[in-house]
Amino acid sequence: MFIFILTLAGFTCQVVRLVQAMSLARHPDCLCLGPKRSGKTHLLKALQDPDSIDETSYSTPTVGTSIYNIIFPTDGEDTLKSTGNIVKDGEDALKIGKKGKAVAPLKSIRVLEIGGNMAPIWRQYFDDVKKLIYVVDTANLCQISSAGVLLYTILAEPRLQNVRILLVLSKMDYAYRQMRNEALLMLQMSKLQKQIRQTVTIVEASSVSKVGFSNIYDWLKIP
Repeated sequence: MFIFILTLAGFTCQVVRLVQAMSLARHPDCLCLGPKRSGKTHLLKALQDPDSIDETSYSTPTVGTSIYNIIFPTDGEDTLKSTGNIVKDGEDALKIGKKGKAVAPLKSIRVLEIGGNMAPIWRQYFDDVKKLIYVVDTANLCQISSAGVLLYTILAEPRLQNVRILLVLSKMDYAYRQMRNEALLMLQMSKLQKQIRQTVTIVEASSVSKVGFSNIYDWLKIP
């Protein structure tokens, strides 16, 4: 009888976790999208645990979805000393509420990564989204065109017109400065930012060297 109760309790816990995961999948704090092998998994793993990704790390393309709980480092931590280049920053880390009161930055956030292979059904996850990370591999210019098409689809989505968007130019440790400029040119970001309603912040980042991570954390902290 005792063993049965323990088994039932364990099964109940698994069901509760499954329900919580399904709830997050439907109402995530933040979505992370991008073409296949653009660096989404490495980026989120490194944001969740900076020591988990180095030059030897390898990951397979995400099939389905993955959930990451990212706890932001405190001001006293010096894990992330390097900073990336923010091309455009939409808001300060401390947001002013509707009644004029300051809203404290978030301490953690749950991010739902959706595999690039699932691009045709990304739209099923767009309800009630407030933040969206879009990852582009700057070391693979051959992929930029397809990345741009997917990005334009996101920007044109009616449900995402008020969403705050972070465009991450990933794998900067493998790219050189001109590739970054070419990526932005091919994505037509200068023209797009004058036409779209969304606030887009552009950050150069590397999951290996952690360049740009402090800027990504600051963006994610915005309530």
